Amino acid sequence: MTQTSPSEAPLLVHGKTWEDMPVGSSFRTAKRTITEPDLVAFLHVSGINEPLFYDAGHAASAGYTGRLVPGALVYVFAEGLILQTNVLHGTGLAFMSMEYSIAAPTFVGDTIHVVVSVEESRVSSRGGRGVVRTRCGIVNQRGEEVAYFTPVRLIRGRDFAE
Repeated sequence: MTQTSPSEAPLLVHGKTWEDMPVGSSFRTAKRTITEPDLVAFLHVSGINEPLFYDAGHAASAGYTGRLVPGALVYVFAEGLILQTNVLHGTGLAFMSMEYSIAAPTFVGDTIHVVVSVEESRVSSRGGRGVVRTRCGIVNQRGEEVAYFTPVRLIRGRDFAE
């Protein structure tokens, strides 16, 4: 084994360029279970003090049978799962916009993963980068899509110059 200096050591992880994300391509993330401490920490950090999320009796009176998780927390975990794949490691330049839609409730104890499908991939008006729009379906342990979002991101191209 040859020793190299830290500056010569190759980068182990490198994200995809926009050219590596053709329309129709897709991938799935790892899974993550949402826990009670996750919910409590998120409610405190975010300031979301809605009784629907911290009062089980109030949630039950609305017909929910479990500790309801805010859609914002479901999104945050989904985005984190996507970034943990390293698909954008060193290649993501900007999160430009998104739409978010919730189809079903998510509860403490649910395990989610994300299916990411590329819907648009094109060169940007400024060379060396591209615009990629994906559909990110958030799926629970029963295979139900509980929500989806459609982020538009600016991503480096193969010929990106810093």
